[in-house]
Amino acid sequence: MADLSSDEGIDTVARIAATEPLTLLVNNAGVSHYMPLADLPADKARELVNVKVLAPTLITRAAVAGMQERGRGALVNVAGMIAFSGPAPHSQMPRRAVYAGTLAHLVAMSQALSAELEGTGVKVQVVCPGIVATEFHERQGLDMSVVPRMSADDLVTGALRGLELGEVVCAPGVEDAALLDNIFAADLAAFGGQSPELATRYRAG
Repeated sequence: MADLSSDEGIDTVARIAATEPLTLLVNNAGVSHYMPLADLPADKARELVNVKVLAPTLITRAAVAGMQERGRGALVNVAGMIAFSGPAPHSQMPRRAVYAGTLAHLVAMSQALSAELEGTGVKVQVVCPGIVATEFHERQGLDMSVVPRMSADDLVTGALRGLELGEVVCAPGVEDAALLDNIFAADLAAFGGQSPELATRYRAG
């Protein structure tokens, strides 16, 4: 298995993605390093960004051209609901700014890439689970035994069904899909509401 925390490992997997006739690419590598930014060692910050931002970006880039040429394929990025946790107050959850930021990158990249690939036959999805019952947290020494967790099987079932439904952002544990629709509608409203004029609230006096 290639080490996706290194440039060499990322390049190795990217070469395979560029040369093999892939029909499905799933970017699911992960590291956590849950800690406040001031406490996050530089090497761990670099590893986190390499694995959750650089690796999926470059591997997806390598795979997408061939999928476009063949007129079919699916690109799936695994992020998490923490991508939407930025506005949460300190009292609600521990700070993990870099980790949350990497997941938010996957959401925005997947949405923009889906628009780029419209009409090509290539699907794009970003999967945003909550806490999943895997060894991910146990390897950090965290006891999650009393925390409700989604099974890995349900996560995969949700992601595959989401692909069938044409969902770009798939949140398998969110019952009310309108919650996500409202987020994205607000995003587009803010994007469309920009102006070259300085907003009134920033004008002196």
